[in-house]
Amino acid sequence: MKIIGLYTGKLSHIGEKRSPTGIYKQSVDKVTVDELGIVGDIQADKRFHGGVEKALHQYALSSYEKIIKRYPLLHKQAKPGAIGENLSATAMNEHNVCIGDIYNLGTAILQVSSPRIPCWKIDAKFKQPDLNQFISLHRLNGWYYRVLQPGEITIKDEFLLQQRPNAHLTIDTMLKVIYANADEQSIELATTAIGLDPEWQNRLQKNTI
Repeated sequence: MKIIGLYTGKLSHIGEKRSPTGIYKQSVDKVTVDELGIVGDIQADKRFHGGVEKALHQYALSSYEKIIKRYPLLHKQAKPGAIGENLSATAMNEHNVCIGDIYNLGTAILQVSSPRIPCWKIDAKFKQPDLNQFISLHRLNGWYYRVLQPGEITIKDEFLLQQRPNAHLTIDTMLKVIYANADEQSIELATTAIGLDPEWQNRLQKNTI
């Protein structure tokens, strides 16, 4: 669970309407994070990305492998940082990361808050109209963190798991709940999950997912 990539971006534009975006990231060796994420990183549409509950985004290396297997012509594009994530690390994915996990990373402390829900900008960046749908269908979404303690993170820092309050609520399980493909036990686990983004808590309680 070692950091192999840190990514930050500036304001750019995408699509026919030139919508603002922060999906275009550059690799860096060291970052400072505060409660809103990497200092200097742009999150253009804070309705869906950014803010305290979505301060940092991580995407799994294994998900890029699955994307390339499905879309071989994207092999040069589908590499760490391309989905707009801030963090890339070995051996972490939707099946072994849980909602509410608390990690020490460098001098920062992070908590997993929710899965990422991909948007049309992924299709636009990769020029692949159904990529967003493929990511959602196979639950290759990645996940968000809130920052419990600001600090510095550098390449080769390791994720050190400190707490796991919801051992049976992986990101994959939470995505099944969101996409209406979960059993009743999983739905109950999600509804009472410690550390879940309050927006999802409210939607679960109101049954509006």
